[in-house]
Amino acid sequence: MKKTLTILLLAGISLHSFGQVASKTSSTNPPELSLIKEAELKKDIFELAGDAFRGRRAGTLDEMRAAAWVAQKAQEIGLKPAGDDGTYFQFFNMHRTQTSSLSTLQINNQKLELWKDYWVTQPITIHVEAPLIWLNSMADTTQNLQGKIAVVKIVAPKPLPAPGMSLWGYRYTALAIRQQSMVLRRKGAAAVILIADDVTQNALDFVGNNFQKGTYRNEGLPITAPRTNMATPIPVILVRSVSSNMLQQNNSSAKIDLKIDDYLYPSVNVVAKVEGTDAQLRKEYVLFSGHHDHDGVGYNIVGKDSIWNGADDNASVTVGMLAIARAWKAKPGKRSALFVWHGAEERGLLGSRWYAVHPTVPKEAIVAVLNGDMIGRNAPDSAALLGTTSHKNSTQLVDMAMKANAQLTHFKVDFSWDDAKHPEGWYFRSDHLPYAQVGIPSIFFTTLLHADYHTPKDEPDRIDMAKLAKMSKWWYATGWLVSQTPQKPALDKQP
Repeated sequence: MKKTLTILLLAGISLHSFGQVASKTSSTNPPELSLIKEAELKKDIFELAGDAFRGRRAGTLDEMRAAAWVAQKAQEIGLKPAGDDGTYFQFFNMHRTQTSSLSTLQINNQKLELWKDYWVTQPITIHVEAPLIWLNSMADTTQNLQGKIAVVKIVAPKPLPAPGMSLWGYRYTALAIRQQSMVLRRKGAAAVILIADDVTQNALDFVGNNFQKGTYRNEGLPITAPRTNMATPIPVILVRSVSSNMLQQNNSSAKIDLKIDDYLYPSVNVVAKVEGTDAQLRKEYVLFSGHHDHDGVGYNIVGKDSIWNGADDNASVTVGMLAIARAWKAKPGKRSALFVWHGAEERGLLGSRWYAVHPTVPKEAIVAVLNGDMIGRNAPDSAALLGTTSHKNSTQLVDMAMKANAQLTHFKVDFSWDDAKHPEGWYFRSDHLPYAQVGIPSIFFTTLLHADYHTPKDEPDRIDMAKLAKMSKWWYATGWLVSQTPQKPALDKQP
């Protein structure tokens, strides 16, 4: 009788929610929530998002040092290496194309300084020597522009970026440059010089930084993104508004001599695992995904701060994954857990694109990807989950995430950012995407954007540590459910 009563009591306990009387022997409840600690999260994020790592820009020694730091933490936790050749690392090459410092621009034989007086908007090798033709507006394009250098002030693009959209000034400028240069190229202009308007002038630090850094792509993978301006490119140059008088002088001319530097940079994914406990299910993996890179050292935007530390984007997720790893190592699930800290996300999801094509475990063994990007800011009780509505590829995986939230964290979950019509296109901007594209059930945990996004103000002292811990617990609980279920989450049938 005593044995029967004990069994009944244990069965009753297992029905309680995760946040109440979680049984450490339960097959569904996450057993080591207490190991996700605010103090450890705080210690880790102040290290990783501190100035010593100089913003962890992909392709720099700073990113390599950050990757080594993550690998060392994984080793200290007791995770097994799961990268290439028995290491924690999977290296890959980025192909970078950048405007060379040997490039020159002269207006009426007066030399302007690259990245100070003018910005080349697209890396290109070309020489143009021609008269300038001043356009009072885009309506002036009835003039003969054939073989000439068209000069015009930037005008607002149509349509404008959505109100409140992230990096609004950058998007405004990029769209305006694309629209105006396309029209002028079609009119026969040999080159285009655009003068910054007020919006562009205010966004010039960020805009200019991006133009200076150049473009990146995966070396060894096919180019999947559509290329713009497929016709023969022409130089498109952005100048400060103070250059307007110089460019309006009668009989003005310019000499444009642009060169490129084209080279490979290494980046790296950090990959570690905890093997599962079930003899069969341990051959399958729940993949926790994030990225360890950010923007590095840029222009002096805020006071004397030129380091873009990326505390929320994405040190919050990097340290959250370490916290989950501590819990998972203490009590492994039936399925194995795979932790992939991707490199070069900010350069175009390059690390996750590489891993999705070159996984270090069998691709068919990855049963789900649980990705995180920015999980430490905004209202304490709010969060978002993407891959749930317009972009959903596994209803069963979404149901597990929502069950974990209902039983444990009780976030008010915002699904609107997963709408295909949402102006941010947030679903397409993080590391779950390459996995979803190769047919792996994938979801994306986030607490969404904020005013400090991609600015030097994204510092660790602005992170809500309690919320970071809570998000990590939701993420962990979802992974735990995936690890314990007999059947792996199924892909939805595509229409």
